Amino acid sequence: MSTDALPPVAPEVLAEAVEQLSARLRKKLDAAIESCAANIAAAADGSVDVPFGEDAVVSLRPGPSGAVVDAGQAVCTCLLAPRCLHRAAVLGAAPIAEMGAPGELEASGEQGRSGGLNGSSGTDSSGASEAGDTSARGVGAVGAEAPHEPAPALTTAQVRAATALWQAAAEALSAGVTAGGAVVQAELLRAAHTARLAGLPRAEAAALRVVRGLRAARESSQGQRLGDLTGAFRELLSEAALLASGSAGAGATGSVRRAYGEGGSLRVYGLCREPVLSATGYGGVATHLVDPAGACYTVSDVRPGGLARAKGAGTASVALGGAVLDHGGLARGGLRIVGATVSQDGRLGAGRGVSATPVRGVEWSEEPVAALFARPVHEAMAAALDAGSSEGDGTAAPLLGCDVVVVGAAGEYLVARVADDGPLVRLRPAHPHPGLPHAANLRRLARCPGLALRVLGRPDLERAATLRPLAVGPVPGAPHTLRLPEEWLGRADLGYDRLQGGHFPPEVTGAEPTGPVTAGPDPLADAPLWRVRRLLETGVAGGRRAVAEAGRGAETAAFVVPLRRAGLGGAAQLAEAVMAEADRRPRDAFGRLTDASADGYARAWLASAVHLAAAERSLVAASWS
Repeated sequence: MSTDALPPVAPEVLAEAVEQLSARLRKKLDAAIESCAANIAAAADGSVDVPFGEDAVVSLRPGPSGAVVDAGQAVCTCLLAPRCLHRAAVLGAAPIAEMGAPGELEASGEQGRSGGLNGSSGTDSSGASEAGDTSARGVGAVGAEAPHEPAPALTTAQVRAATALWQAAAEALSAGVTAGGAVVQAELLRAAHTARLAGLPRAEAAALRVVRGLRAARESSQGQRLGDLTGAFRELLSEAALLASGSAGAGATGSVRRAYGEGGSLRVYGLCREPVLSATGYGGVATHLVDPAGACYTVSDVRPGGLARAKGAGTASVALGGAVLDHGGLARGGLRIVGATVSQDGRLGAGRGVSATPVRGVEWSEEPVAALFARPVHEAMAAALDAGSSEGDGTAAPLLGCDVVVVGAAGEYLVARVADDGPLVRLRPAHPHPGLPHAANLRRLARCPGLALRVLGRPDLERAATLRPLAVGPVPGAPHTLRLPEEWLGRADLGYDRLQGGHFPPEVTGAEPTGPVTAGPDPLADAPLWRVRRLLETGVAGGRRAVAEAGRGAETAAFVVPLRRAGLGGAAQLAEAVMAEADRRPRDAFGRLTDASADGYARAWLASAVHLAAAERSLVAASWS
């Protein structure tokens, strides 16, 4: 049986169990974790027993939340319990519990946090709601501005917790995936729990993303990208360094629960809906809305249930002020809301005093929605990249709307050209799961070169000119465009609706491209920055030793010369510093080699990673021009 049958475990419970082990048992922990999957026996009441031989059985008894949140809920029958290898191994094999309330799961933290359309939204797509940041756009968009107050300084306990988190993260980076086993992960989890107790939930969330990434990489999980783990390390180290310096404002600490502010009366119109499917077993839907001023909001319904829940939630009732609409109707309709509550990321709350009345929806060709497609794409992308770099916590990009003409399929992309001689863009599925119709709809569109489309989607901030469409519709006045049913109100949600042959004009159905289809220039792939990216990913995969080996001898010159020839002298200098620090071996007073501190290596790695992210974002912005 898979370890998926084990209940989630709170980070502090696992960290405490590993800390209680002797040094000899810690060396055996990773091997013991690997042996757990074959012996798991789940009971109907949610409890799980894992036998180890004839004399030891570990029992997990999760609480009402379904997670093991107390040390007493994990017991072993051996004589060494609770300081035994068996108990720590089972806890280490179990998934890490979500520390937020299930109802507070960020819909787009896994796939689709709310963002503004074309980068000019009234929402803040921050991963955690900062109650102290009253200038965030979600509340300000509806006129509930609060008086500006200076953010209080961090407390001494918060600075100490951030320093401990930095040290644990630096050690994890120095170890890499190959040596980042259960002991290294437990130290990071303990530091994350300390950060949570000190009131640093955003830093804790960044640490948990790194731990989950390390686990997935060590297990060679399908869909795990080394680049994602590299980005998670960058975000964690950046967050910890800023907080440990003591110069960060209170807004940098984040908030455990989403704060809602008074939004007054609102009239909102549906844009589209997108399925939400997370790696931690949650599923649901997020419906995007816009008000007459152009500010964007979301209504989400995300709960445990996985793919089945994501597919069914598209037609589930909207739990907002007694509105008699489902999410499908809301995506093509509208609401008049009295007593609205709005979070800082633009999410509409369903408080007791909220009442909502359905109103007629508007087509994408009508105001206020039509104005959202009028902004030039290069301006919209510049705003989206600025928002992404300022947030830096893994949040999804704001929505972007544009008119395109289908060119054809090129490999894994659907290639289209932005209207009015705009750039070539690559359209990729918003979610790759085969159980969702994103990919099938794009394949259908790729067979119709010359088709004019109005597209609403999320730009990929890490790829050149790449858009992940959520919905498509006909272009007003275009001769060759979609012919959608009247009840669809001029849009098709690619995650729920399936495009059929009757939705296409016959003159473009089955047509062949006039020439070879290419994805166009890719300044990100053509630049030698891939060398820096590979070096940083090598450090994440193999630790500082792998970076030191990559920088010895003639390898350093072969590495930095192409960067300097391309005018990337800063990237070359920072990469040299990473390799030099990785290979540094200080000596003690007797001349003996000692292990270097992970602090200097982590700072050099972080400097290069931040520079690389900025350089790549500038190239991504250029690809949309």
